[in-house]
Amino acid sequence: MGVGIKVENLNAWFGKHQALHGINMDILPNHATAIIGPSGCGKSTFVRCLNRMHETNPDARAEGKVQVKDMNIYGEGVAPVDVRRRIGMVFQKPNPFPSMSIYDNVAAGLKLNGFRNRKKLDEIVEKSLRSSALWDEVKDDLKKKSGASLSGGQQQRLCIARALAVEPDVLLMDEPASALDPISTSKIEDLIFELKENYTVVIVTHNMQQAARVAEFTAFFLLGKLIEFDKTEKIFTTPTDKRTEDYITGRFG
Repeated sequence: MGVGIKVENLNAWFGKHQALHGINMDILPNHATAIIGPSGCGKSTFVRCLNRMHETNPDARAEGKVQVKDMNIYGEGVAPVDVRRRIGMVFQKPNPFPSMSIYDNVAAGLKLNGFRNRKKLDEIVEKSLRSSALWDEVKDDLKKKSGASLSGGQQQRLCIARALAVEPDVLLMDEPASALDPISTSKIEDLIFELKENYTVVIVTHNMQQAARVAEFTAFFLLGKLIEFDKTEKIFTTPTDKRTEDYITGRFG
């Protein structure tokens, strides 16, 4: 089952540029939370900070507290690799490993962690592909075709399966459908509804209609600050902050 995330005074920098300013937010378990806002407002930086993926940029750093169950991911001695096992991430552009089969793409994280039980691997790969609504489309080609041979929408669902294989508590999605056609986008959105039963989902999106469709809660970011965070229906109908209203109604962004 998914777990909640408590974010307290989260700040992030790229070099001398401060990208996030004192973010505080409680993300509820087994719900989808959408992060919206104009380009450059800190959306992607925020979700990358939730599993310390931003640290892949050598110029980046963050401070604050992100509590996931019994773990403060910024606590002393907490390794980023342990954080990423519990908080998976799917990026804007599908990134399957092109030299690996579909099967090995899904199993990659498990094998990296030393998992070698072939029977159990088979079970996890099938379960993950079923959870990402891809199993029926690829079950006959698991070890025959590479991940790169799939269509864009299938590749994104393959990346979701790969993230699910290590059994995370939270799934972060950074504009997962922005590069996809409408049919593939619809499949990803349907999938998010199913994933909420077992995972906590945080999705960055430029598409406000998408946020309204898939998320129970929505956070509006502007210039690295959290302007408003509430139930999605309230954000889109009666926002508290004038800046939120201006963005929702298209006055900027």
